[in-house]
Amino acid sequence: MRKAPEERRAEILEEAAGIALADGLERITLREVAERLGVRPSLIGHYFPVVGDLVNAAFTLAVSRERDRLFVAGGSPTARLAEFVRRVESVPARPLGRLWLNARHLARFAPGLAAAIAQQEALDEERLTALIEAGVAAGEFRVGDPAVACVRIWMAVDGLGAYANSPDLLDTAAYSGFVADVCAWTLGIAEGGRPGFGVPAVLE
Repeated sequence: MRKAPEERRAEILEEAAGIALADGLERITLREVAERLGVRPSLIGHYFPVVGDLVNAAFTLAVSRERDRLFVAGGSPTARLAEFVRRVESVPARPLGRLWLNARHLARFAPGLAAAIAQQEALDEERLTALIEAGVAAGEFRVGDPAVACVRIWMAVDGLGAYANSPDLLDTAAYSGFVADVCAWTLGIAEGGRPGFGVPAVLE
């Protein structure tokens, strides 16, 4: 079936992003995507002559979608932060943790992927910094430099993601609530939830 170029390109990217999340960026090949879509590899190559461009675009699509899930629009800054924490610490978020881990490893020898990672990191930091600034303005967060707090929180998220390939560890008590602890510490959120850094119940 002949499809409009925009529709076909979106279909290819959708399939490649699915492969990235399920099997890793290394599994994205013109042949693999073509087989899953029931078309010839040459058709995939028509839209993505260089497989690296397809890999970069698939990574970008996957992480961009997750960004919209992490940052909800409504509610107080603390409630929005709580939703962010719940999402990054949840089981459904683990494939994204594996994808980021996978991408960072491959980027050492793939400048295009490294550039895509840097671009997505900047967008993530922009969104989280804005949330922190809103919390400071509302008197809910106490932090001197929102940009520094943002970096520390993303380091905690990445640290948790480093264990995405060890799910048994992530299910133990020592690993649970780590991102919430760092958020409470770096944002100066009042104590009153659970031991450790005193995470408020709203971040539980």
